[in-house]
Amino acid sequence: MATLADSFLADLDDLSDDDDVADEPVKDEPAEDGVKAEAAEGPIGGVDFRSLDAVAKLVGGERYRRVISQVDDALAADAKKKEEEGDASTGPGSTLGVVDEGAYQLIVDCNALSVEIENEIQVVHNFIRDRYRAKFPELESLVMHPIDYARVVKVIGNEMDMTRVELESVLPNATIMVVSVTGSTTNGQPLSAEDLEATVRACDVQLQLDADKRKLVALVEARMDRTAPNLSAVLGPEVASKLMSVAGGLVALSKMPANNVQVLGQKRKAAAGMSSATAVKSGDLHVGFINQCDIIQRKTPPPLRMRAARLVAGKCTLMARVDAFGEDPSGTTGRGMHTEMVKKIEKWQEPPPARTAKPLAIPGGEAKKRRGGKRARAWKERFGASDMRKAANRVNFNVAEEEIGYEGEGLGTLGTSAGMAAASGKLKLTAKPTKMKVPKNVQKKLMNYGSGGATNGLSSSLAFTPIQGIELANPTINKDATSGTDSVFSEMRGFRKVTAAGLQRQLKD
Repeated sequence: MATLADSFLADLDDLSDDDDVADEPVKDEPAEDGVKAEAAEGPIGGVDFRSLDAVAKLVGGERYRRVISQVDDALAADAKKKEEEGDASTGPGSTLGVVDEGAYQLIVDCNALSVEIENEIQVVHNFIRDRYRAKFPELESLVMHPIDYARVVKVIGNEMDMTRVELESVLPNATIMVVSVTGSTTNGQPLSAEDLEATVRACDVQLQLDADKRKLVALVEARMDRTAPNLSAVLGPEVASKLMSVAGGLVALSKMPANNVQVLGQKRKAAAGMSSATAVKSGDLHVGFINQCDIIQRKTPPPLRMRAARLVAGKCTLMARVDAFGEDPSGTTGRGMHTEMVKKIEKWQEPPPARTAKPLAIPGGEAKKRRGGKRARAWKERFGASDMRKAANRVNFNVAEEEIGYEGEGLGTLGTSAGMAAASGKLKLTAKPTKMKVPKNVQKKLMNYGSGGATNGLSSSLAFTPIQGIELANPTINKDATSGTDSVFSEMRGFRKVTAAGLQRQLKD
């Protein structure tokens, strides 16, 4: 068993080995971005990203060359057959270039390749922009389109004097003026020979991708008129071909519901922590390739595009089913559907009809007969004559009616027995006196309260007499007394016990 001393000696041996390793020369540490400081300009992981071939691999691929070769042969064959048969055979329903299974697969391959070319164009544009930014940093904000940017870079090159550069064939006049003035005052420096060569080569690849994409679009447009004539008449050949490629063919597209066709080709820009309320409001969240058709982009205002997208998606499903079963090879149904949708969208944009001004009723004319009902009865009850008014408007024969007011307004039968009968007993002009039951103790108090047994709170000691007018009266005086002496010395008033001294004093007085 190893002792504690042996373990310490083993640790010392390990420390000595580490010191020997530390004496060796230290290699360069990688930078924070994962790229070595000394090899920042060199290849990374065996791949030189400064080279165009490392970032743009589509042009050199075998599939790209095969599809482009087939497209060239198909276009040449169509052009040759067009010259032999004449222009009359190029219309809808013509037999030019009968579409078989191979031609249909070629259209699907063209659609898929066109999408890849669009992505490749953006990659090459980023490569050109990053290299040419040292020479002309303001150019990327002046020329936004990738193809125009590549053409301008190829024409300017490493030239610092913008007066020697001819941009008339590349840009419009207004843009040429801005680019020339900005290029003359730029702070950029000329590129090295190696960077300039790589940039120009990237521009050539960009232009080649654009030309090949145009070939694909031309072939698809020529063949889609015969593969799906009605769908192409509604959406256009390019958008119709994109829908077919994403759906997996015309038959698969015809089996899809309209709500699924509407979102085919949808691109969601999912940014972490960012709201999608703007995308929902603008309608970009629930549309795909259908949003690129001519009906929505050119003939529909932005507030109505979401509604138009639902309309077009429903019609596209119907036209795909018509083309899948070959019911209308001439495309007449699709063109009629296109015209109908355009008219409907124009109808949406019309202002609402103005409110028609109804003329007033003829004065003194016959009133319009109105149907009875709950509203009519309520209107009559509100504005109709009351029972009192009906009795006031009725006059008895050979009986003088009563009048009120300065102008002598007649009361008619109001208040008479005839008026009461006319009112069917509903009108009561005189109220009957009502008797209220009062307890006996309350009645006794009310009789003895105030002067004259008044029952209200206005009682006082003042009394009104026909002889003296107003006189002062004692409310507590005995009503049975016949004289003042009786009222004072009455047995009812309390002098029940009289002393002799008191009696003499009263007699003396």
